Amino acid sequence: MDPLWPLYLNEENAVAEVSGASDAGNAHLLEVDNLVVEFETRQGVFRAVDGISLHLARGEILAVVGESGSGKSVLMHAMLGLLTPGARVTADRIVFRGRDVLALKVFERRALLGKEIGVIFQDPIGSLNPCYTIGFQIDEILRRHTPLDQRARRDRTIAMLDQVGIPMPAERLSSFPHQMSGGQCQRVMIAMALACEPSLLIADEPTTALDVTIQKQILDLLMTLQRSRGMGMVIVTHNMGVVSEVADRVFVQYRGKMMECADVIEIFENPQSRYTQALLSALPENAVGTRLPVLSGSF
Repeated sequence: MDPLWPLYLNEENAVAEVSGASDAGNAHLLEVDNLVVEFETRQGVFRAVDGISLHLARGEILAVVGESGSGKSVLMHAMLGLLTPGARVTADRIVFRGRDVLALKVFERRALLGKEIGVIFQDPIGSLNPCYTIGFQIDEILRRHTPLDQRARRDRTIAMLDQVGIPMPAERLSSFPHQMSGGQCQRVMIAMALACEPSLLIADEPTTALDVTIQKQILDLLMTLQRSRGMGMVIVTHNMGVVSEVADRVFVQYRGKMMECADVIEIFENPQSRYTQALLSALPENAVGTRLPVLSGSF
């Protein structure tokens, strides 16, 4: 076991309790209390998410950060009900816009996705269906979640492609995913996620598979759309540069547990958790001849 692991988890509980708890005086867009996700393995029960609580205000951007394998994507998928049937998901409550998500029926929960909650997945090319055109896939979302007729849906699809920066959007309706670059596919994913004007956007590593130039363009696009629409946004990433650029608050996760949650400036200038300090110390610097710090242990 990682020798620093007990140090990270046995810190003063005050940091986690104060920063992770909801402020009862404010109406939050999303509230999650004591979320636990477990999987059955040959070695026994594996707890991927361990009692996490978080909240998101309307119009706020929350970054969920941690090294690969810390359970960030599992956390997001659990909140959305997208995990495989083998996962055991429990929580005291998950409340979205004042509604108890855990009390919703399956079809009611599915209705939230696409209409009120938009999702951008890690792999833009793999997340799009290779058998259908771009236009068909955006139209399908509008057909399921809006009363628009066929002509209005087509106009809306073209407008969304134009809004996310796809050149010649009308001509692109008949394109298949393999005919577009990774950056263009990610823009299509953003168009799909925002087609029904959701109040919450969850972006799971939205720039991982893209080169640096395209990453910057996608981040700028997400920020512009988030501000113009006033959406709440949760962005999952292990890139602290992305965090410093886009986040209002930062949620630090390690081995399924919350290490720290605070305003982005506080995280970078005065991190309280030893794990957060170790994570920040591992950021590369232009210091020739020095050894990079290494985080002890990971999944």
